[in-house]
Amino acid sequence: MDKENFKEENEALGYRIRELRESYVNEKISQEELGLKTGNAKKTIGAIERGTTNPTYETLLKISKELGLSINQLFDFDMKKYIELSKQYKRGK
Repeated sequence: MDKENFKEENEALGYRIRELRESYVNEKISQEELGLKTGNAKKTIGAIERGTTNPTYETLLKISKELGLSINQLFDFDMKKYIELSKQYKRGK
């Protein structure tokens, strides 16, 4: 996998996590609250959602469990769609 592909996929995963966090149990959960519940700083959750850091498996597992998902469900998404959504999100900022 080349660097650009990895970056796009990492950003897509981050967008997926943001989307799940914002729809958490029909009520948005903040980055700060998700961080507290998973033992991470708010800025770490933000960096994961922006795709600017490479979270560990343990961190992803904690996030998925806090969002009421299995790790498989966290990764069960259309990568091409989420790459495009993350690009649109970045352009909108």
